[in-house]
Amino acid sequence: MKVNIRDVAREANVSMSTVSRVINKNYPVKEETKIRVEAVVKKLNFSPNTLARSLISQNTKTIGILVPSINNFFFPTVIKAIEHELRINGYSIYLCDTDNNDAEETKYIKSLMGRQVDGIIVIDPKTENMKNGFYETVGKDIPLVSINGYNNKINCNFVLNDESSGARQAMQYLLELGHENIIFVRGKESYSYDIKEAVYNKFMEENKLTAQKKIINIGEGNSYDTVDGTMNIMSKELEKLKAPIAIFACNDLMALGVMNACKIMNFDVPKDVSIIGFDNICISSIVEPKLTTVDQNMYLLGENASKMLLEIIESDNNKIRRIELKTQLIIRNSCSNI
Repeated sequence: MKVNIRDVAREANVSMSTVSRVINKNYPVKEETKIRVEAVVKKLNFSPNTLARSLISQNTKTIGILVPSINNFFFPTVIKAIEHELRINGYSIYLCDTDNNDAEETKYIKSLMGRQVDGIIVIDPKTENMKNGFYETVGKDIPLVSINGYNNKINCNFVLNDESSGARQAMQYLLELGHENIIFVRGKESYSYDIKEAVYNKFMEENKLTAQKKIINIGEGNSYDTVDGTMNIMSKELEKLKAPIAIFACNDLMALGVMNACKIMNFDVPKDVSIIGFDNICISSIVEPKLTTVDQNMYLLGENASKMLLEIIESDNNKIRRIELKTQLIIRNSCSNI
């Protein structure tokens, strides 16, 4: 039979309010009484009802985290940083995988609010939900932080990477290696991919390379099937192309798919095809050749987002802030001069 606070009070010969004060440490209690209550709590293996306590304190010590996919190694690293920072501050998390679907995203948000979480962190939110005002409305009712995602004129708290700078670094590096035939590989429906494509288009125009422009959309860019999906599409594309070429992929999963396609089609990397990814997930440094990529500060994104959210909770949701982190090109072995 489950032990309740009344059982503890009876055994310790004190009132239930005294037991509550000892457990919550919110009012002074005589030392001898405190020791007696704590001994009974231990003896009876009493675990306070978290929900009941939250109804009194109006604080559940839980945070909701939304992610478009847990299959992309980028997101678990961000989540690990978030969870660590929240845990040392006494919070636990609800993790929701939206399957990169805007309707699932809104459903989870409403569910988390119904569970009375103290705040929400949404990673790479769907552009539609940002543009239609959904998140601005949610942010007025509950502390909310967005990691990356569409942010033009959106009145929300953001922790962002300077993806434009990272994309330009990648393009500039390929040009310096002598590459002019640069192919851009992206996935569908992502503001992050849109940012990189805009940089690609502008860079090619600035350097009078518009005749060589080629954009390939491989479909879903964050799923378990991204590597194989990219490989299948790029195998067919490589049949039409003549080396040497360079490929800038929107994330490392796509870049790995390109690398696999090159192996299938007997293109040497980096002699025939130079490849740059984006994210710097763990696999990028253990494949052969090691992948040149843009580091997205995955851990720092999560750490900054969780700290920001805690500050917003402390300020009673009266702050709107924006943090932008620098990106850095990590040069490895998947690119070469022509």
